[in-house]
Amino acid sequence: MEKYQFLMDLVIIILVANIGGYIANRLNQPSVLGQIVGGLIAGPTFLGLVYDSAFITDMSEIGVILLMFIAGLETDVDELKSSGKASTLIALGGVIVPFVFGAAALYFLRPGLDQLEYIYYGIILTATSVSITVQTLRDMRCLKCRSGVSILGAAIIDDVIGIILVTVVTGMVSPAGGASVVWVIMKIIGFFLIAIGIAVVFYKILNKRAEFFNRQRRLLQAALIYCFLSAIFAEEMGVAAIIGAYFTGVVFSTTHFRNQVSHEVQRVAYALFTPIFFVHIGIAVNMPPFTWSLVILSLGLTAAALIGKVIGAGFGAKLSKFSNQEAIQIGLGMMPRAEVALIVANLGLEMGIIGQEIFTSVIVMVLLSTIVTPIALKGAFHIGKLEEVA
Repeated sequence: MEKYQFLMDLVIIILVANIGGYIANRLNQPSVLGQIVGGLIAGPTFLGLVYDSAFITDMSEIGVILLMFIAGLETDVDELKSSGKASTLIALGGVIVPFVFGAAALYFLRPGLDQLEYIYYGIILTATSVSITVQTLRDMRCLKCRSGVSILGAAIIDDVIGIILVTVVTGMVSPAGGASVVWVIMKIIGFFLIAIGIAVVFYKILNKRAEFFNRQRRLLQAALIYCFLSAIFAEEMGVAAIIGAYFTGVVFSTTHFRNQVSHEVQRVAYALFTPIFFVHIGIAVNMPPFTWSLVILSLGLTAAALIGKVIGAGFGAKLSKFSNQEAIQIGLGMMPRAEVALIVANLGLEMGIIGQEIFTSVIVMVLLSTIVTPIALKGAFHIGKLEEVA
């Protein structure tokens, strides 16, 4: 039985994803919320039916990559270009305000720590994990709306800013181990330049050999190969793998194969990989024993993280002439923190920049942000539709 334990894990995860998604839909909530909560209940925090493993982690990584690839396929390139200035302002607001709120909240709750710890915690809060938001917007069929496109553009920008800030701080702590900031920026620029060049070549080959790619699912295979290679290349160049996947989707969205690729990739993604990703978020949470001091710290820092994103990104949206309702939607859509925040926090823990108590509070913040966002987004868009009808 032990040899095939991974199959039993998959059975449990797929069942949890379907049951959780069904219950969430019955409660008029996005299915992603039910899948995350289902993973939390089935995982080590509660029932212990399934535990995190390298296999499940790898499957979930494929899930988030395919999810962002689909998001790219469904992006209107003209709308994305026109939202460039707005996305930049939203990203800057979504970086600066959470950074200040996070550092100030930690200083208020834990005075006397090293100054670098306050700065580093602020940096942890800068990145946005849009995978939760993307799935929620897809469930509501709002991914292509003005707010959805701006959220995606802003999330890419604030991830890049976050990478640069982490590089600066780790370089200060360990000059020998930290990469040069200039070198990091050059690699990021290099990724986008090379990716654009490859995209142009691939686009021409795809159109010239359309008949070849249309045979025997070669188009789906070519799309997946291109997507995974882009994700690997992005990660190697210091950019998140999901950005490489999203960029690949945008490339395919400009071809006449767009609908075909989207249909086939969605069948693969939503049958297995994407549900695993969302359930895995809950499974991966293994909370340590709580004290009242840790509860107050975690809730206080989580409040600063969520409110900071809503105010910062919302203010950037208002500067870009979005309506109050759209600004709130964008701010709420930028709230989730997940893999990027955990990676940055884990790096800080390993380097001795932050302590175990702060790391635990980050886990709580990630968990609460992933649960709160779908509910809040659904409410914000529902109110907006009611106002339009009125």
